[in-house]
Amino acid sequence: MDKATRTYWQIWNMSFGFLGIQFGWGLQMANMSAIYEYLGARADQIPILWLAAPLTGLIVQPIIGQASDRTWGPLGRRRPYFLGGAILSSLALILMPRSSALWMAAGLLWILDASINISMEPFRAFVADLLPEQQRTSGFAMQSLFIGLGAVVASALPWLLTNGLHVANGSAANHAIPTTVRLSFYIGAAAFFGAVLWTILTTKEYPPEDLEAFRRGKGENRGIIRNAREILRSVWEMPRTMRQLAWVQICTWLGLFCMWLYFPVAVAHNVFGAADQTSALYTEGVAWAGVCFAMYSAVCFGFSFVLPAIARLIGRKATHSLCLVGGGIGLLSVLLIHDKYLLLVSMIGVGIAWASTLAMPYAILAGSLPTSKTGVYMGIFNFFIVIPEIIASLAFGWVMLHILNNNRLLAVVVGGIFLLIAAILVQRVDDVAEVHRLEEKGLVRTVTSH
Repeated sequence: MDKATRTYWQIWNMSFGFLGIQFGWGLQMANMSAIYEYLGARADQIPILWLAAPLTGLIVQPIIGQASDRTWGPLGRRRPYFLGGAILSSLALILMPRSSALWMAAGLLWILDASINISMEPFRAFVADLLPEQQRTSGFAMQSLFIGLGAVVASALPWLLTNGLHVANGSAANHAIPTTVRLSFYIGAAAFFGAVLWTILTTKEYPPEDLEAFRRGKGENRGIIRNAREILRSVWEMPRTMRQLAWVQICTWLGLFCMWLYFPVAVAHNVFGAADQTSALYTEGVAWAGVCFAMYSAVCFGFSFVLPAIARLIGRKATHSLCLVGGGIGLLSVLLIHDKYLLLVSMIGVGIAWASTLAMPYAILAGSLPTSKTGVYMGIFNFFIVIPEIIASLAFGWVMLHILNNNRLLAVVVGGIFLLIAAILVQRVDDVAEVHRLEEKGLVRTVTSH
């Protein structure tokens, strides 16, 4: 099917739901480690408490991707999953800050992550479904724009409520989660549902070219065992480009996960000098870390406007490598910073890397995927996000305890090193669509691999 070129505002509408989805991720990344410490967790216990999130993604993402490939109804193919995930995520966001014990918070994180993935994974396939190849980089960059904008607000919400609306937190003693954190999660729940609903109501999907054949194929492929076999077969038959991008993603997300796990508590302890989580300095430091996350998200938002132009000028691979180098340097610089305002400068590089990470790998990948399996392959591709998170959750507690001596700041620096390794690995990737484009212009010759 020849896909019609979309206007700027049509791409805006189809991507707007990511604004809400990022409220879910942004609130989680900026506050969960602190919530765990408020509820009594030690630094070396934090990684294992995050384990629920990547395990959920590992299971949910390919299943939802495959299911959405085979869905067609009144809401279309991907939109039913947007709606179901938004409802469940909003409920989990409302309940999370009311956690009274570590097990409750970890369990709700499991539910929240599963629900966000139900909404998010079909969004990646949504762009590939609706946009022609020449607009896909712009489509994924638009998603980065909304991810950045949503994260700016979500990450800074506790700080804004304290310093803008002067909401009082009270004492952090007795494992109490601050009032500003509670209110932030409630606001996030409303934003998540509202933004996803906007995309559902404003963007229609293409029906399958042969709807009757589609329905027959759907009927022939029912059954858990058969679906599991197809997912495993798809993993085995992954395109070469996807295999190459896997290593880039693994290193990238190991670096990002180190940052999300330890940056907020590192700021509280190492920059603000908080002795423990009952200190007022601790609450202030975690809130400032949220501002720092808002800073890198703001950079992501702004950089997303120019990212497609840079990719057209120097290519998607070179663009992604340079952006990851910027992120790595940003995290490494945190080791030398003792002024809270200079932390905002370090987040510029992180924001550039984050914008590219949310767009370039998917834009490169989309051109190598069979159209009938876009959803399942987008889900499988996210294995390479959740696998490093699982590795970090299982192993990094030991690293913190026995190698880094529970130094949260050094954990952030390790994250920067992983981003630099990812930048090198990008150069090994075959960007199939980019090569075809250059061949058509006569700028490169086809090279047969042996």
